[in-house]
Amino acid sequence: MSNLCNMRMQLHSLSVFRQLLQDPVVQKLDALLKAEDTETAVFCYGDFAAELFRQNICFSDYLLSLVLEDENVYMLRRAEDKEIDPLLEDAVRQELAILQSIAGLRSEDVRAAIRYDGYLPVWKTKEQDFAAIYFDRLDHIHEHGYGVFAKYTTFMIQQGALVPVKHPDAISLDELGGYQKERQMVIDNTLALIEGRPAANTLLYGDAGTGKSSTVKAVSNAYADRGLRLIEIKKNQLHEIPHLVDQLSKNPLKFILFIDDLSFSKDDDNFAALKAILEGSVSARAANLAVYATSNRRHLVKEDFSDRQGTDLHLSDTIQELTSLSDRFGLTITFQKPGKQVYLEIVHDLALQSGITMPQSELDVQAEAFAIGRGGRSPRAAKQFVDFLCSKQTM
Repeated sequence: MSNLCNMRMQLHSLSVFRQLLQDPVVQKLDALLKAEDTETAVFCYGDFAAELFRQNICFSDYLLSLVLEDENVYMLRRAEDKEIDPLLEDAVRQELAILQSIAGLRSEDVRAAIRYDGYLPVWKTKEQDFAAIYFDRLDHIHEHGYGVFAKYTTFMIQQGALVPVKHPDAISLDELGGYQKERQMVIDNTLALIEGRPAANTLLYGDAGTGKSSTVKAVSNAYADRGLRLIEIKKNQLHEIPHLVDQLSKNPLKFILFIDDLSFSKDDDNFAALKAILEGSVSARAANLAVYATSNRRHLVKEDFSDRQGTDLHLSDTIQELTSLSDRFGLTITFQKPGKQVYLEIVHDLALQSGITMPQSELDVQAEAFAIGRGGRSPRAAKQFVDFLCSKQTM
């Protein structure tokens, strides 16, 4: 057991990577390395294996993933291009060597150390150069990110904090039909953001079901491996953006702040918050992020006749203030309901992707009838129609 005891002391010596000691699998490993008698060791062995198997069958891969995702002082300084003291550099290299050694711990080595011949589960290990992989990751940190951003690509805000979306919409650009020109405008603007060129805050405006939200999510998915992350923000969370910008401004990744189905009433407090963001105040704009919003309303603000018959002495200025918010977006892209030809082209593309073999003439007739029953043609209606046909095929 002396070798296991020595490994435990090495684990406890970690400083730069000390947060790894809070990981459930590492904690179970710590208990296993601490066990002083066979009965306790067998129990802790099973406990460790059970926790590991929930995550990965290979202990080496699991520990390496923890190392690459760890948000530590060294990685933060590298991300911000700050000077690094040689002592810190040496500490990182020493600890990576320790972690690589621990990652090579084989189940048979533990079995031999605790001297138990009964059943014990087996986990995998593999030889990996932790230092080489870690420093290569740092060299490409603008693509991979660090901490939670290295593991997840989509986030939301809960109680003022960023929370990862563990199962985001996986829609791809290939699944979207029609609107190639409009979609390319979103892609081009997103590429400008990724490549560090000026990118515009973007409003995707148009009829319901035309694929505005799906376009934003698909573009985000397409460029996640180039360092793009999506943060979904609800309208009542707009006041959180200045703090969010401060938090993200020095991050090496690029971010889309996504506001879906945006509209305001005339006395909405969030109106002023979004206005400040779009006007680019120092506290609400950063070069590594852009606001993408979708709306069914061209002017975003709900307006009625009483607004035009009010008592404001400067009524025209008030109306202009309410209706011009959309003009503060640098780029506005309109998604109109498709005509019959475009609608059927979308149906054909989706049917082909889904393996629908129905004759095209029959497909077109049924697609048109389906659209009429759903209030008109739209990409959403096309997708629902093809899903309906797929469900009938599986019955």
